[in-house]
Amino acid sequence: MSDIFERIREKFPEYFRSSHSNFGDDTILIKPEGLLPVMGYLKDEEGFNVLMDLTCVDYYGEEERFEVVYHLYDLTEKKRLRVKVRLREEEPVVESLSHMWKNANWYEREVWDMFGVKFLNHPNLKRILMYEEFEGHPLRKDYPLRKRQPRVGPLN
Repeated sequence: MSDIFERIREKFPEYFRSSHSNFGDDTILIKPEGLLPVMGYLKDEEGFNVLMDLTCVDYYGEEERFEVVYHLYDLTEKKRLRVKVRLREEEPVVESLSHMWKNANWYEREVWDMFGVKFLNHPNLKRILMYEEFEGHPLRKDYPLRKRQPRVGPLN
């Protein structure tokens, strides 16, 4: 499926960063500002109609610390594609895809809760796994292991 790499590179040269295909896994890396146009193209023109997963990786110590990873699937052609976006620690912000795929809503909330990556234009970006008073983002590599959290009283 590496021909998709060429189509993305030709159609979006300003957003395309790199691509590779390791062990049958096709992956493209794009710039954050290209997320909406590239993902819209992949969904509407290339047939990647399912957002299977959305997650994040913390590369603590690197300039572009966070990598948001999208796993797409084409139900008709039975193809998979991984799309990655790297974000700086100072500004871990990327556009929401919840208007394209409904399930992105919950995935984005999980990434916000666990890593602190903000999704612009998300309809309800709030914690989904941790309680509202929880301080910090527990899957960041610099999160203190012995950090004490505020206690929450009984829910009435």
